[in-house]
Amino acid sequence: MTWLWYPADFEIWLGNRFNNRRTERGAMFPPFWKQDSHWATVEFSREYELAKPETIRIYVEGRYNFMFDGKLQFGEPTEWLVPAGRHKINIKVHNPASPPALFIEGETIKSDASWRVTHEDKIWIDENGVAHGSGIYLVPGFWNFNTPSDRPSLFRLAREEWKAVSSHVLSGTSSDEPSNGKATTLLVDFGRETMGYIVLNGIQGHGIVELYYGESEAEALDKDYCETLDKLEVETCPRFVVPESKAFRFVQVVLPKGMTVESVSMEYEYLPQDLASSGSFECSDEELNRIWQVGAYTMDLTTREFMMDGIKRDRWTWSGDAIQSYLMNYYLRFDCDTVKRTIRQLRGKDPVSSHINTILDYTFYWFKSVYDYYQYTGDRDFVCEMYPRMLTLMDYCLGRLSEGWAIGQPDDWVFIDWVDFPMHKRGIVCFEQFLFCKSLETMQLCKDLVGPLSTLQMSNLHLSYPDVDYGAKAAELREKIDKTFWSPAAHAYLHALEPSNLSNPSNLNSQVTKFPSMFAILYGYADEQRQREILEHVMQNPEVPAITTPYMRFYELAALCQLGQHDDVLSEIKAYWGGMLHEGATTFWEKYNPEMKGDEHLTMYGRPYGKSLCHAWGASPVYLLGRYFLGIEPTSPGYTTWQAKPHLSNLDWMRGAVPTPFGPIRIEVSKHKVTLTTPLGVGPGTLFIDGKTISIPPAQATIIDY
Repeated sequence: MTWLWYPADFEIWLGNRFNNRRTERGAMFPPFWKQDSHWATVEFSREYELAKPETIRIYVEGRYNFMFDGKLQFGEPTEWLVPAGRHKINIKVHNPASPPALFIEGETIKSDASWRVTHEDKIWIDENGVAHGSGIYLVPGFWNFNTPSDRPSLFRLAREEWKAVSSHVLSGTSSDEPSNGKATTLLVDFGRETMGYIVLNGIQGHGIVELYYGESEAEALDKDYCETLDKLEVETCPRFVVPESKAFRFVQVVLPKGMTVESVSMEYEYLPQDLASSGSFECSDEELNRIWQVGAYTMDLTTREFMMDGIKRDRWTWSGDAIQSYLMNYYLRFDCDTVKRTIRQLRGKDPVSSHINTILDYTFYWFKSVYDYYQYTGDRDFVCEMYPRMLTLMDYCLGRLSEGWAIGQPDDWVFIDWVDFPMHKRGIVCFEQFLFCKSLETMQLCKDLVGPLSTLQMSNLHLSYPDVDYGAKAAELREKIDKTFWSPAAHAYLHALEPSNLSNPSNLNSQVTKFPSMFAILYGYADEQRQREILEHVMQNPEVPAITTPYMRFYELAALCQLGQHDDVLSEIKAYWGGMLHEGATTFWEKYNPEMKGDEHLTMYGRPYGKSLCHAWGASPVYLLGRYFLGIEPTSPGYTTWQAKPHLSNLDWMRGAVPTPFGPIRIEVSKHKVTLTTPLGVGPGTLFIDGKTISIPPAQATIIDY
């Protein structure tokens, strides 16, 4: 038994609460893209054949009516005796505040995935009082709300009391003499970046308490420019918890004249995870171990109701950030529920009126994220659920092409990356064509996986869609990309066709950046010869502008690993992420430029503390070390087959665990031995080591000397 709702409505409702918590210096800051709402009225239905009578108990979130065998019943019954025989139950729930939800408790009649749900039942009642209808019904949405009292609308993250590491009175104030006319100002340090609710303990007095939050000490001390703050009226009480969670390490607490507090603590807010089945990494290099640990903590902080980007400033779901979080998650917590919630929330409802987050490339990442999820989990049902929404989103993309190319329209944001060098994003940008091509290939894979769509699966389309050969479109686009953008002279894919004459190849912008060439490697679009040329003339060429965001370093280092440059990648991880640790980072940042010094590292967007110091895409080493050094990945969906290509590089040893749907695969590698242990349920694997290919049987420990 579990609570049911219209599919994706819980995620859309929760996403609205989540995305609209962002504030900028106390002002509410909602997202600038379309925000959908849940259906206010939803009908749930199920037919049963009973051998004997039974009583059911009915729980709902909202007001409702109850229809039994086509007859509307009086009031809102909380119990109902269902006689033996075949019967049909219809319950219509109305709730504009939160998703209409239903929980049925009985001996055999229970709310579960066998029920059906619609937001437009089209029911009409004839002159004999019998109901008729032609509504289109779907499999309901549900999660882990499995008791009547565990209502979906009450969902909250877990909390845990944390004490401050230090707290001291700032110069020029006095906590011993509150009547001297001075405010008491405290600087409180929690030791590392965190997120939760500040708690004032043992309050005496009343007035306005000011809280200035900082990821750094400098930010918390800067009342005029810190990104987040609170000003709250507080009275004498044993314990006051601020109403909204914030991200911080430091907090400046300014108490009004006459007020004292015994101490300042916090309620740490988090999403509980299954640590026993999580991924892990440990090796002979202590700095690398610390990098992995900080990356894992960064991921845990940014994995909440959804996978968000930065916990201080944006606090939104962004598709480009999220696809990297998903991949890191597959090597850390294997939290499938949060991945699905985020994918659903980002997609929202039809009709499509803009790209996801308004960003062209973020729509393309969204397509790929659906099939990535299937590859790691084997969950075909989720692909079937999302495929109709993939169809309508792809139809939107196809309707905005220019001469077959994906191009940023006037209301689109073409992002790619934050760059420290001149790079325009006009016209036909090569990078975007690779992402679009991969989206078309993904559509074909999902189309083949889903098969002929039933009425149930097509129900939220409301339109008739032609049978598009997405694979053929992808092949055609790949050929156009090669002819248009590959430069034998530059040994690279060039940047863009200028918008003044898109069909004229002489209008090519010959700028060379790493972005298109490294995605050609990652997506398998460059053959071995081109890969060698790209490695020498682009990836390892100091004349090509450097990437300074962890966001694109994720892809850059992944591409280098696919080119066999593991030693260089390990050095880069230690230099780049180790560089942040040397600057005092306790979580990884939105951007890192080693050329900056001191408080320069805090600046971004023209604001002194605009940079996020805990950003999801900063946790790249969690993925890179699991995928390319432990070397484990599925070769068929859900690890029914898999492979291990461990790369010890210059390490003496390494060991770790990579999560799967059945539990973690454990691997330990030294200079002459590999030990692999697989859980029951994982299929046979293949180990590639020292030029050898070795078969690994399922569900046993295997020791290989090489």
